[in-house]
Amino acid sequence: MSVKMNLTRAQFDEVMVPNYAPSPVIPVRGQGSRVWDQQDKEYVDFAGGIAVTCLGHCHPALVGALKEQGEKLWHLSNVMTNEPALALATKLVNATFAEKVYFANSGAEANEAALKLARRYAVDNYGPEKDEIIAFDKAFHGRTFFTVSVGGQAAYSDGFGPKPQAITHIPYNDIDALEATVSEKTCAIMLEPLQGEGGIINGDPAFLRKVRELADKYNALVVFDEVQSGMGRTGDLYAYMGTDIVPDILTTAKALGGGFPIAAMLTTTEIASHFKVGTHGSTYGGNPLACAIGNAVMDIVNTPEVLDGVKRREQLFRDGLNSINDKYHVFSQVRGKGLLLGGVLNEKYQGRSRDFLLAAIDNGLMVLVAGANVLRFAPSLIIPEEDIAEGMARLEKAIAQIVEA
Repeated sequence: MSVKMNLTRAQFDEVMVPNYAPSPVIPVRGQGSRVWDQQDKEYVDFAGGIAVTCLGHCHPALVGALKEQGEKLWHLSNVMTNEPALALATKLVNATFAEKVYFANSGAEANEAALKLARRYAVDNYGPEKDEIIAFDKAFHGRTFFTVSVGGQAAYSDGFGPKPQAITHIPYNDIDALEATVSEKTCAIMLEPLQGEGGIINGDPAFLRKVRELADKYNALVVFDEVQSGMGRTGDLYAYMGTDIVPDILTTAKALGGGFPIAAMLTTTEIASHFKVGTHGSTYGGNPLACAIGNAVMDIVNTPEVLDGVKRREQLFRDGLNSINDKYHVFSQVRGKGLLLGGVLNEKYQGRSRDFLLAAIDNGLMVLVAGANVLRFAPSLIIPEEDIAEGMARLEKAIAQIVEA
């Protein structure tokens, strides 16, 4: 008979590698957009597990898919395919520009695959000297050594020895820098159409068009990292659908599994052909359990009801944040799209985003930060309107607590 352990935050420091500094709060259950901790204190969830729990906690369709597939088949390896993977890949192909899908377990893995494929495509078609990857300052693409090197935040990639080479970073939304940098050596331009970790920064339409134009001119591939912006987050199934351009490779993860680890890289048949048998792989990628849940997520999210609902909820969030700001004057602007929004702290509160996050937790609200100066909101795509109202009331109390301190 197992003995129930008395699990506390202090045990994290005893048994976990110290690369995280988690909150003292330990959630134990969730339902919809509400979460309860060990002391049964309730929180409204405006964080969404960092844009992951797109249908909230314990959505019945996802729980049902997990239970049903859990009693059938969990894992095979890619020596064989499986029905849930085939079904999900077909849905992704039918709903996007893509013709081929590669499954992985996380956004970093999907981005690793995208970068390797872009390099292989260039080598096969143009030779080994066409190897430069252009990426952008403040970008985030994952924590593998390749993806963290392509990401535009040196603090995450420094200190681990020599980095992968032929990676050039330039300012996001800077057309002049882009024109000065792209060349015959460029094999790929990788970007988030809406930067997440970098501060919730929208891609300027003219800038995105120039990315596509220059990539076409120099035979480079456009890689969209939609790990955070994808799966309905912006009000389109994928953010590229709200722009004037189509990428050559797209990565998706986070919300694709609604909380269960799964990721995918999407591309065309021509580009995909350069990943021949044995070129790349993943033990767990495309496993039946993850794909069964991904199918359930896709069936719900890729509907007019949910996607149109994101746009309505965006306005409720903006109205709520603007109303709070009219009283307390903490934000210089609210930016982003859909339900990936950032409240940018003004000069008076520079560097204090974590203070606001901790105050929110004290007041029963889960939010995120995107750097030291931005409060980030990435709730469930179907968060009830009454939960938005209640969350905003708690956010106002948290902000008042900081402002009046």
